[in-house]
Formats: sequence, structure tokens, C-alpha cells
Amino acid sequence: MPGWLAKKEEYSAPADKDTFVNKSILSLLRVLSKIRMQDSGAPAKFQVHASFKVAFTLLLLLMLSISGSFTFVIIINVYLLAVLSLMEAADIVQILKVSFVMALFTCMILLPAVLGGNTYSGIMITSKVFATITAVNILSHTTRWNAITSALKRIFVPDIFILVLDISIKYIVMLGDFVLNMLYALKLRSVGRNKNKMTSLSGVAGNVFIKSKEMAEDMYDAMQCRGFTGEYHICKISGFAFADLIYILIHAGLLAVFLYFERI
Repeated sequence: MPGWLAKKEEYSAPADKDTFVNKSILSLLRVLSKIRMQDSGAPAKFQVHASFKVAFTLLLLLMLSISGSFTFVIIINVYLLAVLSLMEAADIVQILKVSFVMALFTCMILLPAVLGGNTYSGIMITSKVFATITAVNILSHTTRWNAITSALKRIFVPDIFILVLDISIKYIVMLGDFVLNMLYALKLRSVGRNKNKMTSLSGVAGNVFIKSKEMAEDMYDAMQCRGFTGEYHICKISGFAFADLIYILIHAGLLAVFLYFERI
């Protein structure tokens, strides 16, 4: 037996930094968990039909974009904060965090105009951005993805737009799981110091591209075999609830307030 076989192996792998891989894994986990939590179901207190929520959210965004009344924008912000107060604490924190960050970013962009004397426009645009982001996030947190797809079909959105949105969400989840497994494998198989991290990451990106191409071809073949023609059909017919009536009356009141302030 050779002497080197009888020697005790005392290999100590040099320490290496894998901060980028860890941050990438955590970021993917956060994105995937948000999508899965959003699709798992809405809070029980929100029983308004998704079609009304999507339609009136779009109407609210339209009114905010064309309104020139600061009072109306403040009323919308108060209304959205009142709706937000009925949600779960974790959702409130998450929505307000995104809304405040986007409002702060808008304020920084408009800071030269504010310093130049155009204070009203800076406050007005920042308030509109805050209201817009809050309204969209409330819709996202209280409505499931499949309900949004059905609602878009009910309000006569083109099928090609619904198809792109629906497939994009599914691909984000599927490719996210694939990338997550590859990053786990890369981390487990990286022993010692790796001086070619960029080569490994480029390999991950290349495999994700090839996998996405294969999945797209398989999905196209499956759609052809199942006779999918690009048309979405609504199979479930839901009734009109009392909460829907209250929701419609509230937004009809907001529409009346908008028309009133626009005529002044």
C-alpha cells in the first residue's frame, strides 16, 4: 500500500465569500413567496367581485391621472388609507413601504422643480403617485391572479394581453424554482475558493435561457394538441352580492366628486 494512502487527510478549504449567491437565493425566495401567498387566497373580509375591483381600480387610476384638483387627490388618498386600514397588518406595512418609497423617489426627481418655485406640481404629482401605487397594491393583495384574469376578460380586455400576463406569471414561478435549485447546487458544490464565480453565474444564466426556450416550445406544442386558439372563456358565473352594491355606490360617489371638482 502506498504511504500516501495511510496518511490522515487534513484538508482545510480556504474561506470564500458567497454573499452574491446568498442574496440571490433570498431575493428569489421573497419573490416566489409573495406570488404564492397572493395566489393562495384573499382575506375573508374582501368579498367584492374581482371584476368590479379591477374595473373601478382602472377608473380610479384614470381619474387620478387627469384630475387637476388637489382636493380630489387628497380625498382619494384618504379613501385608500381607510380601505388599507381594514387589511391585515403585514399587508398594510408592505403596501405602505412600497408606496412611500415610490413617493419619495418621485419627490427626489421633482426636487429641482420644487426648488425652482413649482411647489404645487411637485406635491400634486407625488400625491398622485402615492395614491396610484397604493390602489394597485390593494388590488394585488386582495385579489387572486386567476380572478384578475377572469375580471380582465369580463371587462373586454384583448385575449392576447391576458395570455401574456397569465403565462408571464406562471413562467416567473417555474423559472424561479429552476434558478433557485441551480443556485443551491452551485452553493453546495463550491468547495474552497472559487476564482471563476462569473463563469459559474454565466452558466446558470445560459441554462435558464435554454430551459425557458424548451418550456416555450413544449407549451406551444401542448396548446396545439389541446386545441387552444388563444381565446379565454369564462365558465364560472357568480352572483351579485351586497358587498358589490356597496363597492359600486362608493366608487359612484367618488366619480361624482371627481366631476364636481373638475367643473369648478
